[in-house]
Amino acid sequence: MEPDLIVVHGISLPPGEFGGPWIDRLFTNDLPPDGHPYFAEVAGRRVSAHLVIARDGSVTQFVGFNERAWHAGKSSYQGRDACNDFSIGVELEGADTVPYDERQYRALAAVVAALCKAYPKLSAERLAGHSEVAPGRKTDPGPAFDWPHARRLIASAVAANRT
Repeated sequence: MEPDLIVVHGISLPPGEFGGPWIDRLFTNDLPPDGHPYFAEVAGRRVSAHLVIARDGSVTQFVGFNERAWHAGKSSYQGRDACNDFSIGVELEGADTVPYDERQYRALAAVVAALCKAYPKLSAERLAGHSEVAPGRKTDPGPAFDWPHARRLIASAVAANRT
């Protein structure tokens, strides 16, 4: 199925800590349960995202855009269940209460612009937070994520990419 939604997430491993190999190891099913007390809870989970945007704005792809990633879990958006089936998951290294880095917003805008160009069903308006597709279960990207700023950058990048 062609993607028609981008789900924005926030992730840090361990929670509230940035840097290190842990997010990559989670998404490659290689997170050591004894690497940190929190890892014992999540090490066996089979989760994935299409992309991760680190604090410095660097982008790592884990799943091809034409493949299903396991990022949204039990989810629904505008009456459609199972968002993994029709969305692209973009994780930003961050936490609900820690401001995201400007480089991440700029990288997200560039990614969304490229995806909108490649997939006609996507648009600057077809973005949702994990908290929107899994309300009550998820809170990310959280209140520290500046949606108005992100949407302005994304709209500008998408418009520039049309030319």
